[in-house]
Amino acid sequence: MEELRERLSQCVAAVFPDLTPQEIPVASVASVSNWDSMATVTLHTLVQEEFGIEIDPDDLEQFVSYELILAYLQEAGVGR
Repeated sequence: MEELRERLSQCVAAVFPDLTPQEIPVASVASVSNWDSMATVTLHTLVQEEFGIEIDPDDLEQFVSYELILAYLQEAGVGR
């Protein structure tokens, strides 16, 4: 689980380099001013590459916070 969090944190940090390590786990569309649709697509692509999975574009609606992305990955069985 910790490795999953660390890898996801690296993806988020790549898209939002101005976030501190403390801000990443609580990052969301509401708290990060430059988290727009383009950032969501970029994050989606990075997560797919990092974890070697295919994420349905319909699931992009879940890519609105670190915690929701983490939950999505856990539900998909990533990191087991």
